[in-house]
Amino acid sequence: MLSPWKTPNLGDNINLLIGAMTTSERGAKVVLVDIEGTTTSISFVHDVLFPYAKENVEKFLRESWERDDTKQIVQDLQQVHQFTDYKDTLNTTPANVDVGLISGFVRYLIDQDLKVTPMKTLQGLIWAQGYANGELKGHVYEDVPAAFQAWCAAGLRIAVYSSGSVAAQKLIFGNSIAGNLQPYLSDYFDTHVGHKQEKQSYENIANILTEKPEHILFLTDIPGEAAAARSAGLQAIILQRPGNAALTDDQKCSFDLITDFKPLQSLKLPENKHVA
Repeated sequence: MLSPWKTPNLGDNINLLIGAMTTSERGAKVVLVDIEGTTTSISFVHDVLFPYAKENVEKFLRESWERDDTKQIVQDLQQVHQFTDYKDTLNTTPANVDVGLISGFVRYLIDQDLKVTPMKTLQGLIWAQGYANGELKGHVYEDVPAAFQAWCAAGLRIAVYSSGSVAAQKLIFGNSIAGNLQPYLSDYFDTHVGHKQEKQSYENIANILTEKPEHILFLTDIPGEAAAARSAGLQAIILQRPGNAALTDDQKCSFDLITDFKPLQSLKLPENKHVA
């Protein structure tokens, strides 16, 4: 007989089955959450944040071109291999690196959904202006604030690991539609710690958090990320939020699945009192 964790196509009953096992058998000291497709709608990222960055990148660069942080980002963007690929797509390559060239490259990266670290840093700066002037509000699912509150009350830490820059992560949670959620969050990680589908990244995070990997529960919508986390010794659960990519039957049978955070609201610290 398949366990409740492994039975596909359970529909609305999946949370009840998973929730029972999660609350009674799971323990963690840290909940590590992804953002896109996990705490936050994919449509918010792709239909709101990315277009906002595309529409405002040239204006932002013109206004900040002489700033040291912008100069560093521009320099870093030229070092990634995609920059050569982008220039090859142009009919004529500008003699100098200017606002137009870098703006076009950033739009190219966004269109290709290429998660390049300096581009993510630049996006974060652009979004910061949008949040500051009230044009942007960070989306979070309605079950997220209650789960954050419950986990903190139970003594767990909550950390974030996203391909978006740490600055962008703080903006989403600090300016969310549910208010400022940053007080619940203890740590933030982006691709500076490593790429999200690499085992080493999760080992690095565990070391930084000074926690045993098995005491960290990673929540994500991407099977490749869940697999990398699990190979590093972390617990991993996949979110099946509305709009998330469909999972194969093999993936459904290989990973623990939930549709929202509600089954995890009763998550507690590990029962072994002797574990440091």
